Amino acid sequence: MQGLADGYFIIPYTIGDYLANIGFAPVDKNHPNFEKTRLEVEDRVRHLLSLKGSRTVDDIHKALGKIMWEYCGMARNEAGLTKAKGLIRELREEFWRDVTVLGENEEMNQSLEKAGRVADFLELGELMVDDALNRRESCGGHFREESQTEEGEAKRDDEHFRYVAAWEYQGDNHPEALHKEHLEFENVKLTQRSYK
Repeated sequence: MQGLADGYFIIPYTIGDYLANIGFAPVDKNHPNFEKTRLEVEDRVRHLLSLKGSRTVDDIHKALGKIMWEYCGMARNEAGLTKAKGLIRELREEFWRDVTVLGENEEMNQSLEKAGRVADFLELGELMVDDALNRRESCGGHFREESQTEEGEAKRDDEHFRYVAAWEYQGDNHPEALHKEHLEFENVKLTQRSYK
């Protein structure tokens, strides 16, 4: 919990500083992907502003937070994660059907900005659940209830999960592709953690 709390306060400063110092190459507005992305963003904004449902963006955001807290928190299990995946999908469908986004596009619109972020959070939440379902071990700050020692300690599975994972977006309504980079440890011996 301490790492989570410290990270909450530290990461905005470290990431901002890092990004400010690396610089970026200029964007070529004539590149075909630039025009494709511009049109996709404009379509998404139009769609969000056309939604005149009965639920607020804040309401959907809080519902997502509750799902993540209940089923994809520090302690988790396969049944809860599977339930969370279904609940998030239902919530995402409800968001795109029954949310209301106030304001217009031609002005500063915090409601629209928040709606875009919450739409992304719904995608990210499901991806986090998929990653947690895939990693069938207890590791780091996450305790998989099915993966514990007889004493109730977190149980690692280095044979199957000794890798760094990255998920690649494959498009809307398509499962992400998992990429793995196997880790070799030469100077550190992998051991079972024990707090006793």
